[in-house]
Amino acid sequence: MLKKLNISGRNSAGGDSGNSGTSKAIKWISALVVIYVLVVLAVGFWWDHEPDLFDVKDVTANMAQRQNDDIVVGYTTTAALVQVAETLLEKRGGYITNDVLPPGSLMDNVPNWEYGVLVQVRDMARSMRQNFSRAQTQSLEDRDLTIAEPQFNFDSASWALPATETEYRSAINALRSYMSRLSAPGADARFYARADNLRTWLSDVESRLGSLSRRLSESAGKVTTDSDGNVTEVQNAWDEIDDIFYEARGTTWALVHLLRAVEIDFRDILEKKNALVSMNQIVTELEQTQATLWSPIILNGSGFGLFANHSLSMASYISRTNASIIELRNLLSQG
Repeated sequence: MLKKLNISGRNSAGGDSGNSGTSKAIKWISALVVIYVLVVLAVGFWWDHEPDLFDVKDVTANMAQRQNDDIVVGYTTTAALVQVAETLLEKRGGYITNDVLPPGSLMDNVPNWEYGVLVQVRDMARSMRQNFSRAQTQSLEDRDLTIAEPQFNFDSASWALPATETEYRSAINALRSYMSRLSAPGADARFYARADNLRTWLSDVESRLGSLSRRLSESAGKVTTDSDGNVTEVQNAWDEIDDIFYEARGTTWALVHLLRAVEIDFRDILEKKNALVSMNQIVTELEQTQATLWSPIILNGSGFGLFANHSLSMASYISRTNASIIELRNLLSQG
């Protein structure tokens, strides 16, 4: 009888030890999961940040000094494009759009901001390759710009083989090479600061801003009437409102710098066409879109409601900018 009791006691003690070990493992795993979630949330909060505006003149001067270049016509525009693209890759959190792990894969505000910037980088790189660097349509394309333009058009969400960052850095290096060739004595690189070239690029800007303004306005609901008189209401889905807003923030952030640079390189043309004031007004209007956003979420109140509508406010600035760009293009077309 005693032997049986002793055996039973040992089995009971062993069972308690096994249960205790399992309980400790569950507690450790739970603690690690909680810590991981907290770290992801903290890093995501830190990464959820839009870069500040930079001074185009200072950036250009620093680049010229580092590369031992002279600042010639076209150098400032190229330097601004390089800095905008580098900021896209090197800002807080780096390039997030192609992240496959948290917190980047769970974020949407900054990736949409990145897309807005990227569209402007691509448009400017295309204009530089097709227009700014060529005397006429039969002229040869610049060898560095033929590398930069397609590489900026590489898949923005590729995370490996190759990664998006690798392709965009190759494009940036090609732009730096173009800058150095542009400033070198007797170099074959060219930048033609002509009114027709500027009008072509501004036409792309006008088209982009017009589309953004319409999409932002549709966040609050927009009534449209077709040719048959049928009335319909168009409204963006609730989960797309902040996406469009941050895309617009990225677009306008990039344009502030590119337009400031263009103002410097095309100054003679702008003064000749009496368009310098219009250019300054456009940039000033765009700078208002970069004001600090105090609300933790993008509010979508009605136009005259109790709560703000951030999309309509952004659309207002962009619409006025677009109208000024149309006026500027008309000034540039005059003899």
